[in-house]
Amino acid sequence: MKAKIIWGLSAVASCLPLIYIWNSNPKIEPKMATPSKELAIQETEIAKEEELPCVFMTLMGEQPSEGYAAVKTAEKFQETISKGELWLVEAQNTDGGWGAGSQSKQREKNPHAVSSDPATTAMSAMALYRCGYTMESGKNKETLEKAVLFLLSEIDKNTKSEFITSIRGTQIQGKLGQHIDAILTLQFFNQLLPTLKNEAMKVRVKNAIQVCVDKIEKSMDGSGKVGGSGWAGVLQSSFANSSLEMAAKNDGIKVDQVKIQKARDYQKSNYNPANASAKTDDGAGIMLYAVSSSVRGSAEEAKDADRIFKKAKEEGRIEKDAVLNETNLKRIGVSDEKAKSYDVADKVYKSAKLTAMNEDVLAGFGNNGGEEFLSFLQTGESMIVNQDDEWKKWYDNIGGRMMQIQNSDGSWSGHHCITSPSFCTATCLMILSVENDITKLQK
Repeated sequence: MKAKIIWGLSAVASCLPLIYIWNSNPKIEPKMATPSKELAIQETEIAKEEELPCVFMTLMGEQPSEGYAAVKTAEKFQETISKGELWLVEAQNTDGGWGAGSQSKQREKNPHAVSSDPATTAMSAMALYRCGYTMESGKNKETLEKAVLFLLSEIDKNTKSEFITSIRGTQIQGKLGQHIDAILTLQFFNQLLPTLKNEAMKVRVKNAIQVCVDKIEKSMDGSGKVGGSGWAGVLQSSFANSSLEMAAKNDGIKVDQVKIQKARDYQKSNYNPANASAKTDDGAGIMLYAVSSSVRGSAEEAKDADRIFKKAKEEGRIEKDAVLNETNLKRIGVSDEKAKSYDVADKVYKSAKLTAMNEDVLAGFGNNGGEEFLSFLQTGESMIVNQDDEWKKWYDNIGGRMMQIQNSDGSWSGHHCITSPSFCTATCLMILSVENDITKLQK
């Protein structure tokens, strides 16, 4: 125990002075929260936190998840999601947005005591959207409509800026990167656009998508990495990658395919399948962030490669027992450049996925921050994108674990780095309701 406490102190030290440990039961109150006592991380508190269930320790095998699938019964599962939805709806600010708070005041747990920001608003709206909410009809449609109008307003006010918002210094920007607002807003609007029936709103959202795409592309360097990286900037770049891939599937949206390929190459470059190692320079030194990003970044290409190869087998253009690799891809007519890219994507996806489930990856990492929840989300979505049947067992067990760590008021909160209950609750709801988006993710 003592050794783990010491390791835990060194792990959270990378986030100081912003890390703090709290009781994981944030309440929604209409008034400003009472200022907390001076920051003090004690060994006893670390030890207490160590005993809390850690989602990613489960994913990596440090804590067993077998048996937690039993918790994920239909009744209990729906109750968990419903409580989370209710908390998130009530956490919405009067301007239509949600906020994570400033990077300098991470101890604020009252969602109404912080200003709205686009990143947290987009994540919250995506969560409700994935849970079945729409702008057109149904329960709380006004909640989503207000969120969309908040995001559109921020974009309209900042057309000449490199960012979509003038709100700076947020917790999410500090941890993920300065362009995360445009990236998450783009991801939400990509999903929202096909569902809209109001033509005027559809035009506004479509224009906003193009604005976000343009700003993200301008922020990328020659390697495909998004600039202005935060503490775990590799996650910002990974979400940018998937958001641009999604945007390219929308009619009339101009996305630079070279930029998409560069973004994919950057994610693949962070993982070496030959020795199952990851570069963690842009991931706060945490292998989890780099590995989950590599899995997500390679999923779309790996899926395309597998589809092309299976079709070639069905058509008799290559042997039924042929292995997908660069040589065989060329044999079925894939260009040299594309064959190499597909081969790397396939190897990275398959190897990184296994590494992401290796208990050594997060040995001793004893508590959850929003970055862990985001990485968890990326790992699950990547398996669905790639039509990987292994996600089903993973999802049942992890879904059960997620239910076990929900706060009594229906929220989830981070215990280091991204601590915002609004952002963490939204991310956890997206994880639990991912089954609702299987068709969209595999499109």
